[in-house]
Amino acid sequence: MERDYVLFDLDGTLTDPMEGITRSVQYALGAYGIEEPDLKALCPFIGPPLGESFMKYYGFSRERAEEAIYKYREYFAVKGIFENRVYEGIPGLLGRLRERGRKLLVATSKPEAFAVQILEHFHLDGYFDWVCGASMDEKRVKKGEVIAYALETAGIRDVSKAVMVGDREHDVLGAKENGMDCVGVLFGYGDRQELEAAGAVKIVETVEELGRILLY
Repeated sequence: MERDYVLFDLDGTLTDPMEGITRSVQYALGAYGIEEPDLKALCPFIGPPLGESFMKYYGFSRERAEEAIYKYREYFAVKGIFENRVYEGIPGLLGRLRERGRKLLVATSKPEAFAVQILEHFHLDGYFDWVCGASMDEKRVKKGEVIAYALETAGIRDVSKAVMVGDREHDVLGAKENGMDCVGVLFGYGDRQELEAAGAVKIVETVEELGRILLY
């Protein structure tokens, strides 16, 4: 799995954003009179595009889901963005990949501006050559679209030289849309069944195991 370019998902792959995302969703739902005291019940929002999740899990119309995204950002932009932690071992893995000459990218369905802030806050930004995310206007939000944007931004024309790393089916399916392989990780928010069904070429349980896949 030695590839010249490695694209990483952010939420559930580089960092654990559980508290910040779920509290932001909780805040947004509260604006519509929906109380959800159990933050773990909101974990399915981690990874997929927000609008899609508001419609899927709470029956919002597309219009209301778009409104809810703005309510979500009221909390997230101020507080939720930093209610987050880097998975143990990630900085070391990124450093070793850089030492081996790999070009690293972030490809996330989180708005790009937020992704940049998070990487800077946790001092991960120096490891990445490109940070590519969703657009604030939601016109580029699906994972396949974000990955295509990342490939274009980095000038990657031969996708056999690149691999995606992510924790949800959206990462795997988005990579496949662009003709790429995806390594699924189980330390995030997807499970083995989800990743296998989507078609991940490899599935790893730990950051250490991910390193063995990517470096050897």
